[in-house]
Amino acid sequence: MSKSRCKAADVKMWSQGSALFRENLRNVWFSEEQPSRKQHPDFTLHNNCSLSPSSSSSSCFRKPKITITNTNNMALTLTPCLPRTTHLSKPLSTSKLTKPNIIFDTPSFLGFKPVSFRNNNQIRCHAVTDLKSASSLDQSKGEGDDHKVVIGPSSEEDRIVADYNWTEEWYPLYLTKDVPDDAPLGLTVFDQQLVLYKDGNGELHCYQDRCPHRLAKLSEGQLVDGRLECLYHGWQFEGNGKCVKIPQLPADAKIPRSACLKTYEVKESQGVVWVWMSQTTPPIPEKLPWFENFARPGFQDTSTIHELPYDHSILLENLMDPAHIPISHDRTDWTAKREDAQPLLFEVMERTDRGFAGWWGKEKDGSMPNFLRFGAPCVLQNNRELVDKDGEKHYFTGLFLCRPTGQGKSMLIVRFGGTKRSPLAKIFPKWYFHQNASKVFEQDMGFLSSQNEVLLREKVPTKELYLNLKSSDTWVAEYRKWMDKVGHGMPYHFGHSTISPPKLPAVVEHAPAGLVAGFSASSPAKGGIGTMHAPNLANRYFRHVIHCKGCSSVVKAFTAWKNRLSAAALVLTALAILASSKQWKAFLLVSATLCLGGVYACSTAVAMNTTNFIRVHRRL
Repeated sequence: MSKSRCKAADVKMWSQGSALFRENLRNVWFSEEQPSRKQHPDFTLHNNCSLSPSSSSSSCFRKPKITITNTNNMALTLTPCLPRTTHLSKPLSTSKLTKPNIIFDTPSFLGFKPVSFRNNNQIRCHAVTDLKSASSLDQSKGEGDDHKVVIGPSSEEDRIVADYNWTEEWYPLYLTKDVPDDAPLGLTVFDQQLVLYKDGNGELHCYQDRCPHRLAKLSEGQLVDGRLECLYHGWQFEGNGKCVKIPQLPADAKIPRSACLKTYEVKESQGVVWVWMSQTTPPIPEKLPWFENFARPGFQDTSTIHELPYDHSILLENLMDPAHIPISHDRTDWTAKREDAQPLLFEVMERTDRGFAGWWGKEKDGSMPNFLRFGAPCVLQNNRELVDKDGEKHYFTGLFLCRPTGQGKSMLIVRFGGTKRSPLAKIFPKWYFHQNASKVFEQDMGFLSSQNEVLLREKVPTKELYLNLKSSDTWVAEYRKWMDKVGHGMPYHFGHSTISPPKLPAVVEHAPAGLVAGFSASSPAKGGIGTMHAPNLANRYFRHVIHCKGCSSVVKAFTAWKNRLSAAALVLTALAILASSKQWKAFLLVSATLCLGGVYACSTAVAMNTTNFIRVHRRL
């Protein structure tokens, strides 16, 4: 066939295809079956399919185009591609063109739904936006300024996947000062149950919390001569996990080699006990966190530990969110005030596979004096340096060491300190700051628990649910984007753009039921029956007091004094009734009144340490 006849045939084919294409497009967008599209006020279909042979040797003609534009001059150009070989197309099919299959490949963000006409052949219709940028799309929706205040999607760099294994990390187990001297301690990391205890020499040991005999919890056992004993059948274990005693074994029999425990490496560093979770990779000392400010001369801190009923990722993003403090913690202490809520400034200085760091501050101050650093797996610190009037530099740190205990659960070690202490800190006892820290977590607990529930229920990345602002949520977005990089190496994760929901249901240890639950447990000793509180993580007593030696001692001491003063008040009142002298009656009654005042003070102190904060909405 001659070249001119080829061109003529191609032009004829394009004319047929263009006519059929326009007809089908009208049927799709303006048919009676789709009145919403037919009557859409913002879009107009333009016939832009002029065909003429091209004088260029590289092509026979111009491709027909059909353009849809909206009232904001946003154009969607649709170009059909023919299923046969021409000077401009590659062979897609050799079937006839009379019954084509047209597929509209439109971008989902334009709000168009893909439509296909199912036949044996295809004409593909490629959609191209003839506009300036994505911000124009926002303007078409009336949200043209959103990109200025809302944090956008991840960059290509943010989406790089890093090599990560959650077991090859050091996790904070407990404050060294709060590890019991006379009892084992049951703890978890990502639902892996561990038991921690001190032997007769004060050395720390950590095992899997499971007796090899019948899987009883060793944390329910006891310490006998520095050895850990399972209270189910009395098997005893030494520091290296070796079984050294089985009461039921015959005297001439040897203890089986398999009767040993799976051990975990633990290290004590700067007042915190850390555990290395990997059973295959030797511990890496370089990964053990070290905090420079805590090693400075004169540095003093107040440390508390809390068990919380929501996921560690929810907890961490709450801790790296300074914008919520003036609102959620209004008047909790002398620094948080509702009227101080304002835009914040952020500058990310570092992004690595191990975390991120940067400066932040208040916009009205025009400076960023606070330095925040997050490091894998769950370590967050906020540092600040101040220079006093004498030119001496002082260092302050808020340190948060989080341990993911399991689905919907976490444990947190909080450490606030500095090289210079406030005079008020010297006046108030430590337990006052502990109960105030508990109050802070209770103020956020309702929000964070519900946030945790939504993430588990929706099962979509946070970018589909959050509306992060550049002026308040930069660290939250950075954390979720970091989760995108390393989440594949965790048991489960919720990232900014990726998600890996838990594969197994949450491990729930049920509290006592029936009559026992009615009385509930009041002492740290497991199985005790009393009248104070039911054992659950929504209760301050079980979230903090039983984990803190100081607060446990305070509660016991105030309770004992309350009982003594109550008895004294009763005796003094009885003596006042029996006394015949008015002077003695007055003296005894005043003494009884003072004792009752002491009872009230002791009851208040116990309540401050054991009673949850109840939010009362203030009338603004």
